[in-house]
Amino acid sequence: MSVPVPVPGPPGLPLIGNLNDIDATDGMASLSRLADTYGPIFKLNLGGVDRLFISTHELMNEICDEKRFSKALSGPLEQIRNGIEDGLFTAYPGEHNWEIAHRVLMPAFGPISIRGMFDEMHDIASQLVIKWARFGPKEKINVTDDFTRLTLDSIALCAMDTRFNSFYHEDMHPFVDAMVGLLQESGARARRPAVATYFMRSAQQKYDSDIALLKQVAKEVVAERKANPSDKKDLLNAMIKGRDPKTGEGLTDASVLNNMITFLIAGHETTSGLLSFLFYNLLKNPAAYQAAQKQVDEVVGRGPIKVDHMSKLPYIEACLRETLRLTPTAPAITIQALPDSAGDKISLAGGKYVIKAGQPIICLLPKIHRDPAVYGDDAESFIPERMLDEPFSKLPNNSWKPFGNGMRGCIGRPFAWQEAILTTAMLLQTFNFRFDDPSYQLHIKQTLTIKPKDFFMHAMLREHVDPVYLDKLLHVDSSKEGRWTEKERKIESTVSLGKDKKPMHILYGSNSGTCEALAQSLARVASGRGFHAQVERLDSVVGMVPKDQPVVMISSSYEGQPPDNAAHFFEWLQNLKGGDELEGVKYATYGCGNHDWVSTFHRVPKLLHSGFESHGATQIADLGLGDVAAGDIFDDFDKWQDEQLWPALGGKGDAEDEAGIEIEVDTDLRRSKLRQDVKEAVIVSNQVLTAEGVPEKRHIVLQLPSGMTYKAGDYLAVLPINNQRNIRRVLKWANLPWDAVLTIKTGANTTLPTGHPISAMDVLGAYVELSQPATRKNVTRIAASAADESVRSQIMALAGEDFEKEILAKRRSPLDILEEYPSATLPLGDFLAMLPPMRIRQYSISSSPLADPTVATLTWAVLDTPSKVADSKRYLGVASNYLSSVEEGDRIHVAVKPSHGAFHPPNDIENTPVIMFCAGTGLAPFRGFIQERAMQIQAGRNLAPAYLFIGCAHPEMDALFKDELAQWEKDGVVQLFYAYSKASDLSKGCRHVQDRLWAEKEPMVEVFNKGAKLYVCGSSMVGEGVASMTKRIYQDSVEANGGSKSDEEVESWFQSIKGERYASDVFV
Repeated sequence: MSVPVPVPGPPGLPLIGNLNDIDATDGMASLSRLADTYGPIFKLNLGGVDRLFISTHELMNEICDEKRFSKALSGPLEQIRNGIEDGLFTAYPGEHNWEIAHRVLMPAFGPISIRGMFDEMHDIASQLVIKWARFGPKEKINVTDDFTRLTLDSIALCAMDTRFNSFYHEDMHPFVDAMVGLLQESGARARRPAVATYFMRSAQQKYDSDIALLKQVAKEVVAERKANPSDKKDLLNAMIKGRDPKTGEGLTDASVLNNMITFLIAGHETTSGLLSFLFYNLLKNPAAYQAAQKQVDEVVGRGPIKVDHMSKLPYIEACLRETLRLTPTAPAITIQALPDSAGDKISLAGGKYVIKAGQPIICLLPKIHRDPAVYGDDAESFIPERMLDEPFSKLPNNSWKPFGNGMRGCIGRPFAWQEAILTTAMLLQTFNFRFDDPSYQLHIKQTLTIKPKDFFMHAMLREHVDPVYLDKLLHVDSSKEGRWTEKERKIESTVSLGKDKKPMHILYGSNSGTCEALAQSLARVASGRGFHAQVERLDSVVGMVPKDQPVVMISSSYEGQPPDNAAHFFEWLQNLKGGDELEGVKYATYGCGNHDWVSTFHRVPKLLHSGFESHGATQIADLGLGDVAAGDIFDDFDKWQDEQLWPALGGKGDAEDEAGIEIEVDTDLRRSKLRQDVKEAVIVSNQVLTAEGVPEKRHIVLQLPSGMTYKAGDYLAVLPINNQRNIRRVLKWANLPWDAVLTIKTGANTTLPTGHPISAMDVLGAYVELSQPATRKNVTRIAASAADESVRSQIMALAGEDFEKEILAKRRSPLDILEEYPSATLPLGDFLAMLPPMRIRQYSISSSPLADPTVATLTWAVLDTPSKVADSKRYLGVASNYLSSVEEGDRIHVAVKPSHGAFHPPNDIENTPVIMFCAGTGLAPFRGFIQERAMQIQAGRNLAPAYLFIGCAHPEMDALFKDELAQWEKDGVVQLFYAYSKASDLSKGCRHVQDRLWAEKEPMVEVFNKGAKLYVCGSSMVGEGVASMTKRIYQDSVEANGGSKSDEEVESWFQSIKGERYASDVFV
């Protein structure tokens, strides 16, 4: 037996122990970070008690042995005894009342009893369906609130024959608020020293009143049943009338009340969380969504869902299991070691650790359920197929434990399972869903359980079922009734059209806002062409593509994947069967892409275009494709619509006629409105990293807003503000004072705020791109506003043969042209209509949350070069200069954007080496990787080796983080290989990282053969250089072993490792 080692953990402070190591609002995130730092087991002192935490299946499997370990009551669960005493979930091991209640109540959750509850479950679920149907597709649904109403009403009706009628009241039932208060304060009491509670009188008073309300509700339910007895075989009668088959005893009055409250809490709180997480996962994973909905359609059809269907929906069950794997709603269970013959010292992990009998061991289920030893490298991904019946049955013992362990496992599991399957099936049968915010990332709200925070979605009736007839559809097989007729659909779709204007649908898929801006621009042009255009996200028309009007799709690709707000539409289209589903649809497609992503260039728009054609739709115009890396995407789009789309549609109007934006100017009122998709971060520091004489690179430290989390390798999106010099230029051109206020008419096709006053400074600073090059159409419109014929001719020349040389090459903006030709009298509304919306800029985060989860850092290059338009002007990168100007204490607007799955440190860090390549600020994500490794090694973990290849100009000029990296190399965190382009004699004669890779190829091949993962970050030149060298080394290695590979075979090999063992993040 090996010599025992101490259990690792962070040092605590006097009196409070490790209280500061746990975030009170999201404790599980803190514990997960500590597990990432310290490994499979660590120790914290909380509330004066040493507690152990485990995070691997191997340890979980050991402590599930009920001969050696038992459930422990500690922490928040022990505090909840203040409210429900010795109820089923809060009883100490061996308590007499628990034994009686367990034996009496088990039959109430048997298969026959649960089956008998189906009609009542269906009744409550129908109320939810009807509510969402009557809300309509525009209503924002608070997902967790409505699922809480559903599950509370279900357990009350099914188990106690009591109706809380939560769907008929605006506010939640008071029981919910009291329950949340009990859970939150119990959690807080568990974290702080016991003595502190005596000084928190207001918290104690609320705690006592919450407990009193819970008991009062339970007493009223029991009193009602006793006053009006029934023979119903429900849970309440089992508690009142049941007798223990072993002792003949019944539950005491106090035990009835305690277990009443227990079931009302446990019976709804965890299931509402499960359903909320499930719909988040389905919306984030369109393939799973489509598969689940397809199974409902095949098994149930359009008729009512019946109890016999519950066992015929295996894919929905798999989705529920996978949801509970990733986000178990009761995220931790506590175990304790039982004394053995050797005394109070118990060995763990084959003697590696020695612990005390009775010491609490908290099992971190979200980490245990993600153990790569069980679930592989894709353990973080939502993949329901791994939870289908056959693979689920082959999982190792105790690798999936969302319902607890052994005798103390969840008694109500069958109830929750039937309720979750029924609800999911009914909702997918009736609605199509989409995120309210397509970029929403999961945030957690935690009490004793966890739920999604700020999760909203929209529900659209499928196949145009009218909500008036929905109640009938839920209970009677009327699949041929309750649909809008084609005539009714046409009336509905044209109700808001202007006089003599034909309908048109413009559908976009956009993450950064570019394609949305193109859609709004096209809608404005359409108005002048005799069309009334409705602009919507692609996801909003899943299964409902209009057939009585032209449909124009505008979409981008992101590494070959659809934008967030087009993902469900794309998946739906990919899964259509047959060749005539879209017959009658007339469509055109325009795609945006970046040629740096060679293998996936324009993949999504091409598949949208070909998918419509293959399913019977009629093409209006040839597929249009624009390249954001090659030229001006806005001008390319104008050219496509003028030469392809409008000639095909035959819209009347002037080709140069684009509706402006109607605005009112008020110079007496000021008001600002901030964007809603970002939150405020505070600048901690902002420093220059480079010496004078080389392009400036900077490093900024940000205090993140509360609740914002990230992983090493993620991006931070920044919503910049235009440089003040450029804003003043517009105000000067437009003859506006600095405090002018604009009111943009409601209904304008624009992404600008409409219908209320907003300051001109805000519009020009935060909402539009002032430096975007003009399009030919912009130039033509400006020319038309010039009264002088000679001036008009000069401007028009810029839209002709000189366009690429004078506009694109010099990046000449509409503002540049208007300043150059002051006699052009373009209205302000027309000028604003030319400008695309302000885009967020994504930067790789250059830190790790293991160092400090509340802090993120960015490392970037500042773009400030002479303008090609005029020597007196500068071309300023919008975001890079904005960031360079902020100071300590300033606030900026940010949002975390996850990087693609492969661009994170490997899951199995002990056994997977990493090789990283970068140049310049491409170092940013790898600083985060290495900082994370440093924290883990400092905590005592043994990691596989890491190698970093860095390209820069000179060690004394722009070697970023040189001293910090050197210290990490000295500490054994990473091995460094530099390539200096202007001092190659100091880097083995290598000027670029790919050259240095060739110089170090022999040891790197050896590391690669041991399972290393390769990461690349930098410009497209870095990406192409490292990729080419990787292929060359592979071919060289094959030849060294007597083999040979053709160029095609080498490329095939390289493609096979991309995404799995080779991840790149290349920027323009």
